[in-house]
Amino acid sequence: MKTIPSGPAIVLLAVAFFIYQHACGQAVPLGQENLVRHLDQELSGESAKRNIEYISGLHRMRGSDGYNQAIAFIQDKLQAYGLEGIEVIDIPADAKTMYGTQKSRPAWNADFAELWEMEHRDSGWVNVVKLADYQAIPLVLAQDSHSGEVMAELVDIGAGTSETDYAGKTIQGKLVMTSSQPEAVVPLAVEKYGASGIISYAQNQVTAWWKENENLIRWGHLDTFSKTKTFAFMVSLKQARNLTERLAKSEIIRLHAKVSARQTPGTYKILTARIRGNDPDLGHEEIAFSCHLDHPRPGANDNASGCMAILETARTLGKLIAEGKIARPARSLRFIWSPEIEGTIALLNFRPEMAANIKFNIHMDMVGGGPETKATFHVSGSPQSLPSFINDVGEAFGAFVNLASEAYAGGREVPFPLVSEEGGREPLHAVLGDFSMGSDFEVYSEGSFRIPSIYLHDWPDRYIHTNYDVAANIDPTKLKRAAFIGAGSGFYLAGLGNEHLPELLALMKKGVLQRASSLLEKNRMYPRAEQENALHYFWLREMEALQSLKPYAGISPEVESDFTAYLSNLRSAIGRGKAMEFKNREARIIYARNEHPKGPMAVFGYNYFDDHYKPGLKMPALLSYTGIHGSGGEYTYEALNLVNGNHTVMEIRNRLSAEFGPVPVELVSEFLAALEQIEVILRQ
Repeated sequence: MKTIPSGPAIVLLAVAFFIYQHACGQAVPLGQENLVRHLDQELSGESAKRNIEYISGLHRMRGSDGYNQAIAFIQDKLQAYGLEGIEVIDIPADAKTMYGTQKSRPAWNADFAELWEMEHRDSGWVNVVKLADYQAIPLVLAQDSHSGEVMAELVDIGAGTSETDYAGKTIQGKLVMTSSQPEAVVPLAVEKYGASGIISYAQNQVTAWWKENENLIRWGHLDTFSKTKTFAFMVSLKQARNLTERLAKSEIIRLHAKVSARQTPGTYKILTARIRGNDPDLGHEEIAFSCHLDHPRPGANDNASGCMAILETARTLGKLIAEGKIARPARSLRFIWSPEIEGTIALLNFRPEMAANIKFNIHMDMVGGGPETKATFHVSGSPQSLPSFINDVGEAFGAFVNLASEAYAGGREVPFPLVSEEGGREPLHAVLGDFSMGSDFEVYSEGSFRIPSIYLHDWPDRYIHTNYDVAANIDPTKLKRAAFIGAGSGFYLAGLGNEHLPELLALMKKGVLQRASSLLEKNRMYPRAEQENALHYFWLREMEALQSLKPYAGISPEVESDFTAYLSNLRSAIGRGKAMEFKNREARIIYARNEHPKGPMAVFGYNYFDDHYKPGLKMPALLSYTGIHGSGGEYTYEALNLVNGNHTVMEIRNRLSAEFGPVPVELVSEFLAALEQIEVILRQ
């Protein structure tokens, strides 16, 4: 049984993949020439950027005054654009109420925060050098800080997460400097040793440019639900190096920290609007465009860019429909602005009828990074636990922009260049088809809701979560292209019916070639038995993707037979594969998902698993496992998604291994048993 094709087979596959790339990129996606023409003419990257310039001036923390101002701004725009069903949904957030697996987090506001270095003069200690000012740069104050005022010496505790970091140091009543996130040092620094506050220079969001710019101030966090009320300042690497070097020379540094901030019961404000579908039977079905509105100021790419890109999508599609340039689709289009992940999981649990009506999700999180950000754009699909034809749709529009933009940048004349007058002319070079975690789409696609998603995002971005994520680094052309891919995909899905089957099925066949080529390359890293396993589940998922079409278009036995024969011919050239087997009794256990709670285990600012797993018990090793193509977060997210009352533990293990790289079945079994213990799943 062959796992890696050789000779004529691999040559044919390479030729087919080449044809796939160029056919999808040069032809208008899915025969949508009228749509493409009007989107190219109407979408405005400049308008989206002007809106970003306003939004990025607001400190948009959950439930805060700045977040509410952003909601009001977008609401006014929607009304001016003539959108329908505009509504602000207020979902109570009080640090107690649960929405599925998300414990609601109260509103957090800050009024004042300053950090000064002091000097002793004849009149006493006085402030001489300002190190941090919340009014100037809100990121200097860690999220969920509480009010306090301290004049105290500074002590360097390094990482501050182990007892050895405190050996020989007097911490009581002092301020501590740490390289860790503030919440990580609270148990020892504050609760055990009595520190009065925290100064952090945590270097989160590792990229190739990590630590390159020592002037960046990065986003810091304290635990929302901690009973210990303290504050933390975030300083730049340059400031931290100066302070730690002086402390290393036994210099006494005295600081004055003052903070006015608070948590209060509030609401998750979620703004939504829609474009009504015109089919009496399908109009209640919706394609949701989502983003996350909350973020520290400036947060231009993360995520004012995604929020304003879907606002521009709403304006454009609404205008084109009103002018009769494109037909009103059968299904409705819904647009949602919410707090990241926690707002989405609250919404889908608070409004279950909305969750039931949403059939597909287009999520935009960081879609405007210009050359200065070093960003790479991605058009990602749903996880392998949710096979869907939607992945091919998103990739088709992404491939079209890739090749059209590359041709245009190279001086060739193209009918739809998709550029903005004030934007760049560079090719997009979007990465197509990879699955990435990290934003609200993973809630939609999670096993509780099973809403297939297209995820548009930049990664890496060297300014993410820093004070340099400013509107000046946003490219209007990038915004237009992202909005085009999202608008084109969403509008096509809203009108999908039997008449679209020939072109869509042809596209899906080409997609199989692309994925098969990627699989063969990835399989080279695996042992022989794991190669066979990956092949087996590859063919199975491709058939499952075809089945995902059935609710939206009539798949006749002839069509299904033709697609099956197509896959069979490819299998003959590439190899059929074989699932791995394990005779252990635990590997044959079948679990089902409990109806509640709905949502992933790790949400935002709260971890359901950690909060419910019995204290003192060993944490499942899968949580920290690192595979060839995934880490603990991906493995555990997908492991729960794959619990469906049919899959054995071994099949879940096999599917995880095919997606992220080989994983021991014992680790999967241990994690699922832990989920059973906290009653998220139950044994069949």
